[in-house]
Amino acid sequence: MSSTVIIIPSRLSAKRFPDKPLKVIGSKEIIMHVYNLAVKSGAGEVLVATPDKSISELIVKNGGKSFISKQSHETGTDRVFEAFKIFYSSKPKIIINLQGDMPNLKPDSISYLSQYLNKGLCDVATLASSLKNNTETHDKNIVKVVTKNDIKKSQFSEALDFKRELNETKNKFIYHHIGIYGFTSKALMRYVNLKRSKLELERNLEQMRVLENDMRIHVGYINSNPLSIDTEKDFLEVKRIMEL
Repeated sequence: MSSTVIIIPSRLSAKRFPDKPLKVIGSKEIIMHVYNLAVKSGAGEVLVATPDKSISELIVKNGGKSFISKQSHETGTDRVFEAFKIFYSSKPKIIINLQGDMPNLKPDSISYLSQYLNKGLCDVATLASSLKNNTETHDKNIVKVVTKNDIKKSQFSEALDFKRELNETKNKFIYHHIGIYGFTSKALMRYVNLKRSKLELERNLEQMRVLENDMRIHVGYINSNPLSIDTEKDFLEVKRIMEL
């Protein structure tokens, strides 16, 4: 077992777009696209954590590893932690929580995140890209991250805030947040034992729990703009892009 593992939380019961992991793009299910790109990254062993037998069977049938988690978890990170604790016996040093709905993420983005986290400079690391236009800037479904420095120049910088809506802000370094998180094992264990924070609940953003408990979260810049599939509209857009 490697010291770094990539755990992909996946379930069928998403409220906005049920059964999305099994939706097909280019003759392959979304979850298989994500699993394969995670393997291709070479960052570490890959595991899908799911409460759903159909997802688990698909992964195993294709030669992958799967862990059947409890059905009820408040967050995807809780599902990741269950797999880390039970399947991996809490042994890995770095845990990457890769969302199962980003089939067009580039594999080298995962290895880039992993390499930075292994430097020991922060508790949690994540990624961001440029906001492409005003539509993205004002879209509440697109999470924005505010950083201390220009990550286009510094590559990684401290995260100051995460928002769905942008009001007046003095900070000019604002980016399109990408839903992938790397934790040190110590940070992951601390995170899941903290109560859900005020802004985490208000904004429906797990990462606010990190900031509100004085944990260090650093953000790295990537040139690509992978899209999360949260709705059927998102699915059709990603399908169109990937099937060109």
